[in-house]
Amino acid sequence: MQNNYSLLVVEDEPDLCEILQFNLEKEGYRVDVVNSAEEALRKNLSRYHLLLLDIMMGQMSGLQLAQILKSRNDTKHIPIIFLTARVTEKDMLSGFDVGADDYIVKPFSVKVVAARVKAVLNRSVVLQDENLISFEALKIDLVGKKVTIDGQEIVLTKTEFELLALFLQFPTKVFSRETILEKVWADDVFVTDRTVDVHITRLRKKIVPYGKNIVTRSGYGYCFLE
Repeated sequence: MQNNYSLLVVEDEPDLCEILQFNLEKEGYRVDVVNSAEEALRKNLSRYHLLLLDIMMGQMSGLQLAQILKSRNDTKHIPIIFLTARVTEKDMLSGFDVGADDYIVKPFSVKVVAARVKAVLNRSVVLQDENLISFEALKIDLVGKKVTIDGQEIVLTKTEFELLALFLQFPTKVFSRETILEKVWADDVFVTDRTVDVHITRLRKKIVPYGKNIVTRSGYGYCFLE
């Protein structure tokens, strides 16, 4: 089983990291592990769909890490599940106060963790509805013809908007240049393959940091990857 979700486990017990990684990967997730909050902050955290954080770690706790993540525009939207041995009501409230979406007390069943991860993702990750397409902080309003990143409107041309909407409506699907010409330029016979390349280059520059998600598949075309 495979899905499009990437998870990061931040836990200072290597054995527990290994158990979580193995079992969550069996559920189809892509899973990375680190053993400290400091190590987590050195990663590109915006690429993850959910973080599992141990609270009691070395110098920086999971609570402190969560506070940092929720203060950053590129990570504030990412759901967080705390994994901890701290079981008092005060401890749990502290976790929720810094923005946690769930709280799992050790020792736990890996099946329970998998179920809670699925539940949090189902209610936290907006993939697509009738009029809105969303990937992380990038949102496309198909009715209002508006694109925003972190709430800031990005000015796109009509062609750039339609290119981006095409990619996000069908994430991971590879579109050949010929297909893109048919769908975006329709009956304009004067448009060439090179025109597609130029417009995608411009679009990538306008939607930083998500321009890198529009990937060139050499010999095939383009797709939007998480």
